[in-house]
Amino acid sequence: MNQKSTRDAYGDTLKKIGVNRNVIVLDADLSISTKTNLFAKQYPDRFIDVGCAEQNLMGVAAGLALSGKTVFASTYAIFILRALEQIRNTVAHDKLNVKITVTHAGLTNSADGASHQSLEDIAIMRAIPNMRVIVPADAIETEQALLAELDEHGPAYIRLNRAESPVIFDNTYEYSMNEAEILNDGQDIALFATGTMVPLALDAADLLREKSIDASVVDVHTIKPLDSATISRICRRCGAGLTIEEHSIFGGLGSTIAECASENYPVPLKFIGVQDIFGQSGEYKELLELYGLTVKNIIGNSEKIMRARL
Repeated sequence: MNQKSTRDAYGDTLKKIGVNRNVIVLDADLSISTKTNLFAKQYPDRFIDVGCAEQNLMGVAAGLALSGKTVFASTYAIFILRALEQIRNTVAHDKLNVKITVTHAGLTNSADGASHQSLEDIAIMRAIPNMRVIVPADAIETEQALLAELDEHGPAYIRLNRAESPVIFDNTYEYSMNEAEILNDGQDIALFATGTMVPLALDAADLLREKSIDASVVDVHTIKPLDSATISRICRRCGAGLTIEEHSIFGGLGSTIAECASENYPVPLKFIGVQDIFGQSGEYKELLELYGLTVKNIIGNSEKIMRARL
């Protein structure tokens, strides 16, 4: 399976989006890392580096959006939280056309440790009114989500990774905004995954099949607004589920699915994610193992739920 980081897909897609002269790209002194430098080289007159000033990044983005521009504003996922007041009180409150596209999310900025690893950002952003929260599963879904956002007015938070990850879709894939993607239509247990965890869920489903457990795999690329109809239908059919995310177990995908299930069709759920703890420095694969973000842990928890239901 090919590997490509979603931040690389972002850089490549920005070059395509750049043919639209209404698009402006901003960065906060990290354009090489976020890959916005590819847009800057091709369209230097529509690229602005505001420096290490995330609050200013959002202020400038808001002003450009008010003038009718579509703005893609980027930095690391952890650093954008410095501008939370501007995001909430200006960009989101006024429904401005700013696409906050962040990279190095979750544990993927592994070597830099806790200070650079965003494990709370989904929870924060989904709590802000008017904000769409999108976490693509791979490079192809990233490209399609960005192109879809170009035609969708209003603020969005698009969460991308630093590390390379498997490309699970091909060029026939058709992204549907706000609609969860069912990748495996099983009957026994639902694996709800987002972002970097979707390939792991697919691998786990293959191994569970060898154990006579037929798992659904749902790519929840849009955390907000959630596709409640699909989530509820899968919960009803499978009767139990796991949520899998490279994020804190508080406030992210797990919380979102649990809220939906409790209102529509309550089922037993287990949450696979980072517990109530900060990250630390290490090799990316080592950190995933340390925090239980593994195929082995998905399988083990799936079997526990299945045994509990017997």
